[in-house]
Amino acid sequence: MTHFGYAGNILRIDLSSGKIEVVPTETYSEQFLGGRGIAAKVCWDEVPTQIGPFDAENRLVFATGPLACVPVIGGSRWEVCSKSPATSPAHFSYCNLGGRWGAALKFAGYDAIVVFGKADSPVYILIGEDGIHINDARALWGMGAIETRESLKRDWGDSARVVTIGPAGENGVVMATLLADNDSSGAGGQGAVMGSKNLKAIVVAGAGKRPAIARPDKLKELTHHYRSLKRINLRFPPEIAATRSPMAPPDKIKKADPCYGCVGCYRMIYQANDGRTGKFMCNSGLYYQHWASQYGGDWMDVAFHANKTADTYGLDTKVVGMMINWLLDCYQVGIITEGDVDLPLSRVGTIEFIEAFVRKVSLREGFGDVLAMGFKRATVSLGSAAQEMARHTAHAALEGYRDIYSPQLYTPHALFYSLEPRYAMTQLHEMGTTIPKWVSWAQGNPKGLSWDGLRAIAKRFWGSEQAVDFSTYDGKALAAKMIQDREYVKECLILCDNIWPLIEVRSTENNVGDPTLESQLVSAVTGSDMDEDELYRIGERVFNLQRAIQVREGHHGREDDNLPESHFTEPLEIEFLNPDCLVPGKNGEAISRKGAVVDKQEFERMKDEFYAIRGWDVATGLQTMSKLTELGLQDVARQMAKQDLGI
Repeated sequence: MTHFGYAGNILRIDLSSGKIEVVPTETYSEQFLGGRGIAAKVCWDEVPTQIGPFDAENRLVFATGPLACVPVIGGSRWEVCSKSPATSPAHFSYCNLGGRWGAALKFAGYDAIVVFGKADSPVYILIGEDGIHINDARALWGMGAIETRESLKRDWGDSARVVTIGPAGENGVVMATLLADNDSSGAGGQGAVMGSKNLKAIVVAGAGKRPAIARPDKLKELTHHYRSLKRINLRFPPEIAATRSPMAPPDKIKKADPCYGCVGCYRMIYQANDGRTGKFMCNSGLYYQHWASQYGGDWMDVAFHANKTADTYGLDTKVVGMMINWLLDCYQVGIITEGDVDLPLSRVGTIEFIEAFVRKVSLREGFGDVLAMGFKRATVSLGSAAQEMARHTAHAALEGYRDIYSPQLYTPHALFYSLEPRYAMTQLHEMGTTIPKWVSWAQGNPKGLSWDGLRAIAKRFWGSEQAVDFSTYDGKALAAKMIQDREYVKECLILCDNIWPLIEVRSTENNVGDPTLESQLVSAVTGSDMDEDELYRIGERVFNLQRAIQVREGHHGREDDNLPESHFTEPLEIEFLNPDCLVPGKNGEAISRKGAVVDKQEFERMKDEFYAIRGWDVATGLQTMSKLTELGLQDVARQMAKQDLGI
């Protein structure tokens, strides 16, 4: 049987017994497509409330989407999901990776892998031409992630693709990451779950074939159309480029390093002065730059070294950066001394400091053992003054940034921050990278996004022109709902967040992109006709399924859909991509939200409206039997009712 767009198989591996089986992808794909959708369904079916993140029966799901291996369109990303220790309390969580590992899995004949159980001693999984093997990894245990990857590639060939963990994952550090080929990294605590299973790596080695395309001529036509739609570029403000560049400088770029089949983006390989190379972009490249630049010299090389140190040990740089910021603030006001934490806090910005910090946390040495529990838990250990400082220096409940995509600036983001188990980067990007392009135009750049263009985009992508009138909270709940549905289905397909959705382009009237392109691509690849609304319906279904998982795991709906108090009390000072904090007000007038806070009363009103649009119970923020049934989740609704979970 031909499975257009899919390999057709999901691999299930029980590390406790060594049992390996294959189940058909179509069991999940019709309702949930792939990626986040398949993973959420597996976790709903197989990870009951009493299972903890480090329990053998927790599921670790590696999943691609139906567009993986399709050239050019940026669809070869992959997700890893499980019940995660990184949230407090533990919840279902996820991460999204690029590179070539996901495509290799698809070529090998599998759309996803579900790993459960726990091996008696360290192992790695080998997916080879002659079958699936669970191999001894004791010689690799304790090895850094980069070294492990390269060692396994020497064993199985340079074309083998590897995803692995470092010492942080082995030692159950809650913010441990995964590292794969092309330095693709995945956060959300998935590295710690992988380590808890004594699973060091998964190697995909062996030739395969690309899944069949149902309508190749139509796909060719759509690919040509996609390539003709030129995005409006985001211009980084000078103050960012000066000391916090989100990408490598041209003289340090060795070559482009796009994910499998993609025509390229700003994903490049950096080459340091000592010849060492690796990926250097986004947060992993940014997190140490601000401190490193204060020492002068080749601070970009220091930041690159900090990036590779975190990759080697397997630590989430978002959380590392937040922890350093908090400890440094505590140190500078005298709450702690260097001796209290056994870290050279006076040397933050040096290689010496970052190596000591990452090593201590990853190996759980001294105070590193406290930090290994995660930011929120660690703040409690140093007393009330340190906890208060944490509220001023980081968003403790979110384990995310303080100065980027803030809900004080972009009000719909308050819903994303309050509803997601982790930092919802893809949702935050829709407005958070589009509005700065309008800011550029408002400040005199004719190549930016005009007001007429932004209004038209708001109406088409976010439900109404009110979505971009930031003098009011009206229209923001609908915008949030539309963004969530679109982004959730994107995490099922799985399409690259650097490219999709195509919101603003140069080659159309009023710069409005094409939101139908994703559904057209899915139809051409899989042969199953689907329009834009039907595709978003799948996103809505997966979002509701994830919400049901959270409720089953102890989320109390409206009561827990909150923001840290700092969002309501601390005025906005600066925003990473929009330093002047400019947004359009009524009739497109540029207004600054510097000094703004989230209005608590308006936030609650926005939640009312959001719950109503979602078809949930407005008073409790919990889902309803009728809504889940309407979405084809009647089995979920019945289980929730049986467990008295608000249905």
